Amino acid sequence: MRSIPDFREGSGSGFRRIAEAFLSQPGLPFARLLSAERIEQVFARHGNLFGGSVYTTAIMVWSFLGQVLRDGKEASCQAAVARVVVHQQQTGGAAPTSDTGDYCRARAKLSHEALRALAVEIGAEVEQHAKAEWLWKGHHAKLVDGFTFTMPDTPANQAAYPQHTAQQQGVGFPIARACVILSLATACILDLALGPYSGKETGETALLRTLLESLAQGDVLVADRFYCSFLMIALLGQRGIEVCARLHQRRVADFRRGRRLGPDDHLITWTKPPRPEWMDEETYATIPDTLTLREMRYFIVAPGCRVRLITVVTLLDPDAYSRQDIAQLYGFRWNSELDIRSIKQALNLGHVRCKSPEMVRRELWTTLLGYNLIRTTAAAAAVLHSPGGRRV
Repeated sequence: MRSIPDFREGSGSGFRRIAEAFLSQPGLPFARLLSAERIEQVFARHGNLFGGSVYTTAIMVWSFLGQVLRDGKEASCQAAVARVVVHQQQTGGAAPTSDTGDYCRARAKLSHEALRALAVEIGAEVEQHAKAEWLWKGHHAKLVDGFTFTMPDTPANQAAYPQHTAQQQGVGFPIARACVILSLATACILDLALGPYSGKETGETALLRTLLESLAQGDVLVADRFYCSFLMIALLGQRGIEVCARLHQRRVADFRRGRRLGPDDHLITWTKPPRPEWMDEETYATIPDTLTLREMRYFIVAPGCRVRLITVVTLLDPDAYSRQDIAQLYGFRWNSELDIRSIKQALNLGHVRCKSPEMVRRELWTTLLGYNLIRTTAAAAAVLHSPGGRRV
């Protein structure tokens, strides 16, 4: 399937080695990969382009990228200022003073929406140039999954992202929930929605509904059982998006019913549930009364592991895709778990360091921007060194 390097062996050590190769370069390493012109164009569109004798928008993006991806003292603002000094000496620019105050104030000017736009734009560009053999049956397959991360225990962070209710006050960390869409072909982040860990309309399905515009007609969304609901599948189907998801644990598969396609493989009909509070009446009226879905099950047998029975439902045409095709496609869903692990462990997103919600969002999107830049390099290398390949 995917022909670019996955870096998924062990505990993410392969991906970490690639990230460290960037960080070991002198000065601001991402300055060679992400042009100042591109940064300025995106930030100008968001009305967030700023200048200065040293801390321009481009320098702050490059510097913050290097800062959020580092550990320990190397991640401090003082170390970041030192790297800016090296960069300015290399490029002949004016060097800043050792005072970190100017650096921190300039960093706080960065718009998290502009950082998001830059990360999403790069991810979409790599996806657009993905080679045909990286796709699944000619489709751009997208993986959806959720994850959480914690942040420093400050009053501002607690107000925006309250700690888990099972933790006593004063002994827990604020926690945020994210829902992310990743590319199966390139492993790039294509978009992400962020919210508190708990509360009304803060679950993964609610966050995914805010990301539907990030999916295109003809895409195939691969999801775990949590996203497998009538209304979610219907909303995706209305946009021409195919779905492949594990059957929700509250639904019972009965292969004695429906139109039989083969062993443990049939067509079934689901009926529309009552309108939930989060859906307005106008949208609810557009939802079809029934959905015809393909439901199939298969066993996963691995040496040393217990046998697992997987039941999958999909909108994909049964005449065009075999039972083995669907099983293969859903098997790729685990890639999302491994990609998220790379981001959280190798790029320090398990616990962010910023002390305000605004800076947390900036740190989040700067980290994801760095991740997409690393994946871009991997994809370009795969294309360049493959027979008849071209640079992405």
